[in-house]
Amino acid sequence: METIDANSHKLKLISREFAGFEASFGVQASYFKKLTGWDIEREFEEIHRLYDRMIAGKEALSDSHDLFLCVTDWLPEAIQQGLLVPLNEFLHADPPEGWPLAWSSSMRGLQTDKDGSVYGIAYHDGPEMFIYRSDLFNDQVEKEAFYKEYGYPLEVPETWSQFVDTARFFTRPEEGMHGALTASYPDGHNNVYDFLIQLWSRGGELVSSDWQPVFHQSIGQEALQFLVDLIHKHGVVPKEALEMDSVKSGNYFAQGSVAMMWNWAGFAAVAEMPSMSIIAGKVGTGLIPKGDGPDGRHMSLNIYWILGIPVGSTNQAMAYQFIKETASAAMDKATSMCGGNGTRLSTWRDDEVRKQFPYYRNIEIVHQNVNSPLPIPEYPAINEVLSQMVDDALNLRCSVSEALAKAAGQVHNILKKGGYC
Repeated sequence: METIDANSHKLKLISREFAGFEASFGVQASYFKKLTGWDIEREFEEIHRLYDRMIAGKEALSDSHDLFLCVTDWLPEAIQQGLLVPLNEFLHADPPEGWPLAWSSSMRGLQTDKDGSVYGIAYHDGPEMFIYRSDLFNDQVEKEAFYKEYGYPLEVPETWSQFVDTARFFTRPEEGMHGALTASYPDGHNNVYDFLIQLWSRGGELVSSDWQPVFHQSIGQEALQFLVDLIHKHGVVPKEALEMDSVKSGNYFAQGSVAMMWNWAGFAAVAEMPSMSIIAGKVGTGLIPKGDGPDGRHMSLNIYWILGIPVGSTNQAMAYQFIKETASAAMDKATSMCGGNGTRLSTWRDDEVRKQFPYYRNIEIVHQNVNSPLPIPEYPAINEVLSQMVDDALNLRCSVSEALAKAAGQVHNILKKGGYC
């Protein structure tokens, strides 16, 4: 284990740009400075650029940064390429408070390699949840009007067909109101996750047990067509969503002109913060709807952000100290109170956190039915294919079947090159 360079007194952190991360890392950096005297220089980058720099461009091999907030989608590639420091020795000698049982097993698996090496500690959790305007759903006039039009009660939709009914009901262009919102900007993030949720919630899968692409078959057709139809057929999602990533869509929802969406739980937090939202106190959360068929299931994504150490860091021991302190119960709670999503069970169950952000009552329930993208080094390349596929379909450059067929061929070639099939 390397020694701490007492003369540098500065750690350099790189993260995805997000107001919640900027606020939480600000609190944690201030705490760490008081504790150790070390400054945390913080850089925030757009998600695609973050991947291009730290993973594809292998900037993690340089000494440009000491701390890297990395999404779990990228970890198999990062581990294979030797871009992150395994933390086993640090964890054994000086573990974080409550390690490892203070975290759900779902928050510890994706950063652990097959040999048991751990490459980071969860910093920010999703999960994706159903988020809606509770004031609209609880309004008696709205309830009566919905029942009169659709013949069943206005409630959190259980199925995607009910979701469409509800979205149509609340879409009122003359009032500047849309029933639903997606984050459809082609950043390889939510536009792909939207497709995966639609696929999985209908009982579909990306690949078969023998690594053959199957996402282009009938369930995949239904899933992708659903996303296209929300914008172009039903008109319940504003076309501006084609230019919105998850952050922009979360901020848009907080301005009150959308009735419901499925998105990261952190954006329910944004909508509950009076400084950022006009609908604070009027937000509800629940399970994401399921497919209408017999294989339909409520499903969310198990994807989260871990704080790790780039292998090129010259301050690895002190970087670990920052990770350890930031993973404490108090600092994990600070992540949540600043608008991110803490990852410890204590934070999920904290009364103050739940009072400020009621959706925390549902996080453990959501985690009972989650899936993750393929945990292979080739997944980022597959993800790019899926992102282009969804974007082509949503922008009507080709038909849904054409977009799926093209993507399936490309994914097959990637898997074949990797020796999977």
